[in-house]
Amino acid sequence: MGSQGQEAAAMTDVRRPWTQDRATEMATEIARIVLRQSRRANVGHIGSCLSIADLVALLYSGGMSADDPADPDRDRFVLSKGHAALALYGALHLRGHLSRDDLEAFCCDGSRLGVHPEHAVDGIDFSTGSLGQGLSLATGAALGARLQGSDRRVFALLSDAECNEGSTWEAAMFAAHHRLDNLVAIVDSNGQQALGHTRDVLDLEPLIERWRSFGWDATDVDGHDMASLQEALTAATGRGRPHVLVARTTFGKRVSYMESQIRWHYMPMSEQEYVLALSGLDAVNA
Repeated sequence: MGSQGQEAAAMTDVRRPWTQDRATEMATEIARIVLRQSRRANVGHIGSCLSIADLVALLYSGGMSADDPADPDRDRFVLSKGHAALALYGALHLRGHLSRDDLEAFCCDGSRLGVHPEHAVDGIDFSTGSLGQGLSLATGAALGARLQGSDRRVFALLSDAECNEGSTWEAAMFAAHHRLDNLVAIVDSNGQQALGHTRDVLDLEPLIERWRSFGWDATDVDGHDMASLQEALTAATGRGRPHVLVARTTFGKRVSYMESQIRWHYMPMSEQEYVLALSGLDAVNA
């Protein structure tokens, strides 16, 4: 099946009830979109997008309600690590919110789709990119839902490097103080950031205990094990505390030569590297 045919199948599947296989298929298609569009636009942030493909697929294949962007009671999503927006664009395309033409305009002059997400795009609630701000936005949205009497939940996807930011912990304290149990943070703990390994820049481990000390219900989970992710997400409800999933991920997941290699935070691919990445992705899913 060609790439457009695979995407069409994924778009059909995600409208059915959640299954592990369906979510995994969606993650693979998100990775394929990331590779194709980053190569066409000749931009980086590839490894950062690939590390969250499973996490985004988990949410957009049924982990949250996201079918109708006009529904005021739908769940909200904040991509706090905004430089990984291409993974989000892939999910929105597979959900039918972005067209093929929209995707093909990624990073072109006049396009709505840049390296960081903008709220003017259908399905995107918050413009992000300044790291450390997304949890504050999500916390405000969760409090707003409570004040409006809405049952909607708010999900925020952070990088582990963002946990170096003081503003992240201010928001964490605020959320715990107000017992915002409709708020779920997911930390993409891939152990890397732009200029080095997170443990070398500012080591926050044991990260799970730090979140608990701030009053959060915290779970450590394999960020590429879809069944474990779904179980953890399902358990993250109520109980009078905000929730965080510390998802242990691999930077550059699904492309063997990119995995755990810091250079792929910023570097674009050559045509040869793109062909190699795509062939490896196809081989894994053959």
